Amino acid sequence: MAHKIIKKQQLSENVFTVDVKAPLIAEARKPGQFVIVGLDAEIGERIPLTIAGADTEKGTIRLVWQRVGKTTAQMSELNIGDEMGYIAGPLGTPTHIEKFGKVVCVGGGIGNAPLLPIARALKDAGNEIVTVLGARTKNLLILEEDFASISDELIIVTDDGSCGRKALVTEPLEEICKQSPKPDLAMVIGPAIMMKFCSEVTRKYDVPTQVSLNTIMVDGTGMCGGCRVEVGGETKFVCVDGPEFDGHQVDFDQMMKRQAAYKDLEKKAYEQYQHKCRIGLDANNNK
Repeated sequence: MAHKIIKKQQLSENVFTVDVKAPLIAEARKPGQFVIVGLDAEIGERIPLTIAGADTEKGTIRLVWQRVGKTTAQMSELNIGDEMGYIAGPLGTPTHIEKFGKVVCVGGGIGNAPLLPIARALKDAGNEIVTVLGARTKNLLILEEDFASISDELIIVTDDGSCGRKALVTEPLEEICKQSPKPDLAMVIGPAIMMKFCSEVTRKYDVPTQVSLNTIMVDGTGMCGGCRVEVGGETKFVCVDGPEFDGHQVDFDQMMKRQAAYKDLEKKAYEQYQHKCRIGLDANNNK
């Protein structure tokens, strides 16, 4: 079943968002869940994307992705009225939502997209939301206005100081953990290396921490095993056991090593795609 794009927006140089028709998924999805997306219903790469929002009246879901490889580059070329050939979901275990008290939400880069519906649900449940958003530079910062509307406090940091404080997200996170009362929960989503060091900060202050993992994934149903990670010394599958786990229990080093397994092949496929685009060949004929 093809899914028509209703709305498209470019959030930064390489980050795009679309509202796409998927009424059954819009009706069933819960914060923290994701979909598997493919451009073609029969062939081609499948990639997991967290559902960043949904409109049940319009029957649409919101997807956000970063242009980092061949498939995400092809997706970025789609326009309003075009169709995605394959969307399966909602998949994964929903976020556990309740009134914890004070929750610090930490987002980095494209991780702000999956963090937003979770932060919104936590706010609706009556929690105090303190949000820390980070990016390398101002132009890569996304969704700050959306977070401002639901956060009791919003802290922006950039690596180069072009927006907010010149700092990494771990710096304000540690300041918040030192406060009294300290946070009752930390929700951290971003690059694996960021989640690792945020979890190290919260571990020092005994703040429970949830992270959302975005690993290599094929079918999204636990059959391929491509997304397996070590959590608390046990093998877990991100697609069915997650994507959220106790950040203090995740073996981030092993996860990052597995994520890099296909890096050279991904780079080669992207370079070939860019080359064919430059010389004017139809990229859709080169899947």
